[in-house]
Amino acid sequence: MKWIVRLIGFVIVLVLVAGVSLFFLPADRIGAIAADQIRKATGRDVTITGVSMTLWPVLGVSADGLEVGNAEWSEQGPMLTAENAAIGVDAMALLSGEIRITNIEATRPTIRLESRADGRASWVFTDASGAAQIETETTPTRAAQPLSIQKLQVTDATLIYDAEGSDLVSYSGVDLTLDWPERLGPASVNATLRPAGTPVDVAATIGGFAGFIAGQVQTVEATVEANGGRVTLDGRASTAGDVAGALGVNLSDTDAFMQALALPAPGLPEKLGQSVDMTTQLTLTADRRLSLREMRADLGGNTISGAADISLNGTPTVNAQLNAGALDLRSATGSDGSGSGGNGGTTAPAGRGWPTDRIDAGGLAAFNGEIALTASSIDLGQFQLGQTRTLLRNDNSRMVFELREVAAYGGTLVGEFVVNNRSGLSVGGNMNMRGLSLQPFLRDAADLEMLTGQANADLKFLGVGANVDAIMKSLSGNGSFNVAKGTIEGLDLDGLLKFGRGNGRTTVFENMGATFRMDGGNLFNDDLLVVLRSFEARGTGRIGLGQQDIDYLFTPTALKGEDGPDLAIPVRIRGPWADPSILPDLESAIDLRLDEKLEAEKEALKARAEEQVREKVAEELGVTDQGQSLGDAAKEKLEDEVKKGLRSLFD
Repeated sequence: MKWIVRLIGFVIVLVLVAGVSLFFLPADRIGAIAADQIRKATGRDVTITGVSMTLWPVLGVSADGLEVGNAEWSEQGPMLTAENAAIGVDAMALLSGEIRITNIEATRPTIRLESRADGRASWVFTDASGAAQIETETTPTRAAQPLSIQKLQVTDATLIYDAEGSDLVSYSGVDLTLDWPERLGPASVNATLRPAGTPVDVAATIGGFAGFIAGQVQTVEATVEANGGRVTLDGRASTAGDVAGALGVNLSDTDAFMQALALPAPGLPEKLGQSVDMTTQLTLTADRRLSLREMRADLGGNTISGAADISLNGTPTVNAQLNAGALDLRSATGSDGSGSGGNGGTTAPAGRGWPTDRIDAGGLAAFNGEIALTASSIDLGQFQLGQTRTLLRNDNSRMVFELREVAAYGGTLVGEFVVNNRSGLSVGGNMNMRGLSLQPFLRDAADLEMLTGQANADLKFLGVGANVDAIMKSLSGNGSFNVAKGTIEGLDLDGLLKFGRGNGRTTVFENMGATFRMDGGNLFNDDLLVVLRSFEARGTGRIGLGQQDIDYLFTPTALKGEDGPDLAIPVRIRGPWADPSILPDLESAIDLRLDEKLEAEKEALKARAEEQVREKVAEELGVTDQGQSLGDAAKEKLEDEVKKGLRSLFD
């Protein structure tokens, strides 16, 4: 029992001596030890100035200035400079000869980080595993002990990040905390950035933090939250830029979120990214190549799934395979409001002009690459498409939609549609349509409902302009169509020709076909042929695609049969699309009758001339038998003359 009491007394005396020794240790000596150990831990020069001793609430030193040097190859100056830095140590650990830094605090520091394309990073230290050890003059033979930093707190920092090949990034007003209780354990990082004035909160838990800052791949759970939404990552990452794991993007306002990050607001159309709810398996390599797999995204009304590979060096290059259900693209085509045509578009009422709002096609410069899309249906506002398989190619603001398989208006559509914004906006295409239901297509395309039937059509077109009105008024191209059987609603050619009444009824035709050309927003045609049961009608004229008007002449012609009309009356359709007039064209009718009269007179003159010639020939041949033909008379005359010639040879 006596020896136990002596041993306890010895320990108490040892603790008292160590504690008193600690209190009398000069502040600058503590600062020098701390700087030396940080230097050994990081491999960087460390300077601590204006050191003073603190005893409460932590044992340690405070300094008027702290500077940590950067990597040898860096061009940004010191990695860290700070005012009013404070370093706290674990007193009990210090008594045992180990320096365990419990906290480092820095006010208004400037942190400079750099990375190079070859993988070098300024925050990767030469001894980041914490293998730095205490070596003092008083204990040269003592086993070295490791250094650990349990907590780091930075207030009102300026963060500068220079990644080779990218623009310099600089943030001010950054608050940062690091909780790293165990040297070989995980660490929690929390930061608040204000790149655009509003806070952006970053929270991350990193497993094996010592290995992470040394460039090793470690588990990471991270969240970035700002005004407008949040982004989460659950996976693995390294300081070299390699990231892999489950990515979640939940943005209620994409523009607000991007602006909070001091990035341009994309201004995406409705249902195409104004809000985003996306999950995907992400892989990002150090050379800025991004891979997305098992992707599913709700873009605020449109849902897509698929996979994508994206190169983020310069203008992004995208290669993607996407699948969608019913895809609503009305907002992208400027047709998301209410209007005529029965399709919810912004098309102005027929006859009153096309929309003149400027079309913003700047998004065509956002990326290059190819995107294959399959959709069960596509609503373009003005046009409705069914099952669609298309390939989108974008190259330097020229986007080509290759229509590989499109179900549209009861038929099929193949070809390509081009939007070019390289030097002003233009649209064009080369399309082939088969089995197209004519009435709904013309209703959507031009607000016309007169024609019905199944059509085959070919079309090449080009339009230039900054708005729909300018494009429609500049349309050029050519095409053709054929309708095997259909009707002309509101026009009864049979009734018009028989009774002079043709409005308000329907003409049934057996076939309709035509070719056309477009120039200056006008469609010109001069070979329209409509075959009816008792008539055929030919047409020629102009359809104003830009002005939304029509000036067209139908000329019906009677066919042989009991029901044939006694008179052909041309019909002229003239006026705005909204209310065209359909009237018999009396002037053309008179011209037609005049042409017929002249033709009849010509036939009569021809008949009289033939009769006079016949009489003269008959007189010369000496024909007396009225039933004898001129051919027979000529033959007999020739035989007589031959016989006379032969007799003269032998006489």
